[in-house]
Amino acid sequence: MTQNNNQTEVLREGIDIQQYLTEGVEAIVKDVLRATLRDPKESLFMARFAAASRRASERRTENAKAGLHVPSYLIASITSSCNLHCAGCYSRANHATEDCAPQRQLTTEQWESIFREAEELGISFILLAGGEPLLRYDVVEAAGKQPGILFPIFTNGTFLNKRYFQLLDRCRNLIPVISIEGDQTLTDARRGEGIYDKIMGNLEQLQKQGLLFGCSITVTTENLDEVLSDGFVHSLAERGCKAVFYIEFVPVTDEAKYLAPGDAERESIRTGIDRLRAEHPEMVFVSFPGDEKSSGGCLAAGRGFFHINSHGGAEPCPFSPYSDINVAETSLRDAVNSGLFRALRDNGHLLEDHVGGCVLYEKKALVEELLQTGKDTQA
Repeated sequence: MTQNNNQTEVLREGIDIQQYLTEGVEAIVKDVLRATLRDPKESLFMARFAAASRRASERRTENAKAGLHVPSYLIASITSSCNLHCAGCYSRANHATEDCAPQRQLTTEQWESIFREAEELGISFILLAGGEPLLRYDVVEAAGKQPGILFPIFTNGTFLNKRYFQLLDRCRNLIPVISIEGDQTLTDARRGEGIYDKIMGNLEQLQKQGLLFGCSITVTTENLDEVLSDGFVHSLAERGCKAVFYIEFVPVTDEAKYLAPGDAERESIRTGIDRLRAEHPEMVFVSFPGDEKSSGGCLAAGRGFFHINSHGGAEPCPFSPYSDINVAETSLRDAVNSGLFRALRDNGHLLEDHVGGCVLYEKKALVEELLQTGKDTQA
């Protein structure tokens, strides 16, 4: 047996992934609840959501006993349209994002059905993404009607306006997570001139209205020191930010590979986040894919989460845009148990060693082969 296979077996025996994810959800809820104690309205919602999260955990346990593994998290790209052209964007490179009004997107009613079934299955968190998700007010509003699920909205922040601020105030399960690259120079260099000032203005408005929000940072070799610095994080904390997501840059072109963190940079990210968690207990810090290591491997393909694109295709993750099933034609329950997902989970592919930050991106040839094998089998 090879070294990789030995490691895979140890990982399979050494961790209960269902327990790990259940405890992870509970820990995040507790952290956010602690971080919002000064806001009675937000604290009341989080207390109610904590109860809903426990019920969701019980549903996942019941499903597991019946042989169906349901993850705690779902990533939903509710549109493939975006107004920005961020340097190195994986979604545009994969042709998953475009400027024009997309065709064949899931309707409001279809997303409502997905959200309802997700709660019935025991999914606690649905990350709304895009494209730019705030272009779909209809879907975001529908998400707000599902209080048993927390919806972080990963947005570039440029479409936040009075209408959205009112919706966020009514529906506290909608939590904007605004993308920023560091200081003004770094942010405008990647996202466009004037974007930093627009973001800062919206952060101030969110704080003024007492709304819970977070920030998302794509970590590259160019901004790593800045975004992990005490000064930068302190500036976010002063503006009321309660959660920071550090997402390692995954190159989708050879020209952008120099921006991807290597082993040394990844170690700096890990130690930096450990320090920030100790120094800022009022905030929640999430590292992706760094935090996956404590689970023993990649959490994609339904192991910990999966992705639904704007057309309904169920994919292992946004960085691995391959699908053998569409939720517009079947149920979310069937999508969780798709042939491609099972092949990736059951054969240990998600637990194998890899060089970069994303195992499935590096193994895209394998994913394509598994997808084709499944199609040949069905034929």
